[in-house]
Amino acid sequence: MNATTPTTPPPTKFPEELVSSSLFLLKRLGMTAKEQSVGRYESAGVHPYHHAILVLLDEGSRVTQGSIADALGYDKGQLVGLLDELEDAGLVERRRDPSDRRRHVVRMTPAGAKMLARLRTLSAELDDEFFGALDPAEREQLHRLLLRLAEQHLPHCRATPPAS
Repeated sequence: MNATTPTTPPPTKFPEELVSSSLFLLKRLGMTAKEQSVGRYESAGVHPYHHAILVLLDEGSRVTQGSIADALGYDKGQLVGLLDELEDAGLVERRRDPSDRRRHVVRMTPAGAKMLARLRTLSAELDDEFFGALDPAEREQLHRLLLRLAEQHLPHCRATPPAS
């Protein structure tokens, strides 16, 4: 390379004060994980929110629109739009609950089950890529620590919901 060829400057580093903050790193890593994964989900024809709904339906314990929204911490209006998208793609069906006509019961279709299998593979691939710098023991330790924090700060991750 000669002296007149422009070079791309190296990326600037975050200030040391920020890098020394675990919370800053966690926020930035979360943003990066989202950026890296959303495109891959979109290539599969869905969004990560759709994946979560299909996982929940596969459990079989929450089948009404309201219970799905509550279980995932989604706004009920947001959930209706997500279910519309899943229904348009043939991945779920909604029917009136015969015991309560005000409610809709949601179930996954066979096409939804096939999509869920693909999304589970995709999710595992994303995990392997994102956490590739960690060995299996480190990944397990990180998961345990994150779960402990999630149980403290995220009601939907608590092992036992608080009594009402």
